Amino acid sequence: MKAKAKIEIIKNAIYEHNSVSKKLDGMENLLVNISDEVVKTFKKGGKALFCGNGGSAADAQHLAAELSGKFFKDRAPLFAEALHTNSSFVTAVGNDYDFGMVYERAVLAKGKSGDILFGISTSGASENILRAMKKARELNLTTILLTGNIREPQKLSELCSYVVMVPSTSTPRVQEAHILIGHAICELVEEILFWSSQERPLEFRFLVVELTYLLGIEKMKEL
Repeated sequence: MKAKAKIEIIKNAIYEHNSVSKKLDGMENLLVNISDEVVKTFKKGGKALFCGNGGSAADAQHLAAELSGKFFKDRAPLFAEALHTNSSFVTAVGNDYDFGMVYERAVLAKGKSGDILFGISTSGASENILRAMKKARELNLTTILLTGNIREPQKLSELCSYVVMVPSTSTPRVQEAHILIGHAICELVEEILFWSSQERPLEFRFLVVELTYLLGIEKMKEL
């Protein structure tokens, strides 16, 4: 392959990425609403669960780590988990039952009313993701689907509290947008929950977290 052709491939990838990112303008209110749901979940002692396949499984694990570890702030960890990380569980269910049931059974085992489930599927048609979302709704979890440009998003309304649809059918471009969207949500969630903790001593920051869960954000701002 000639050097010029190689450069064109790289340039096209960057151009497509930038083009898709610009199309996310106008999604701000949706992402704020989702972030508020995540904050509400954590304030009530709930957890955030994530699921995906292939590259989307990697994204699920990545975003769970941003919450359970840290994003920007040195702060207390949040309960966030990707549902595929126990390989023995995934392979046992896939072998003994069906791969389409892997995340459904994980949600049944770990999900509780008031928790939140993020499903990540570029096609919006992954059977194991949709079954997990259905089970989560039955258990009264808030369900959020990150997907690509699917033809009939209204069909997902019964399964999903929120659908975040990236306007592209290119799998890598959709996955890149999912990480941008996920990062934006994680940053806002962290900023809301740990609004004043960055410059405080570590012991005080953990106290802030405890009181925030007990009193709520607005009460904490009055202290």
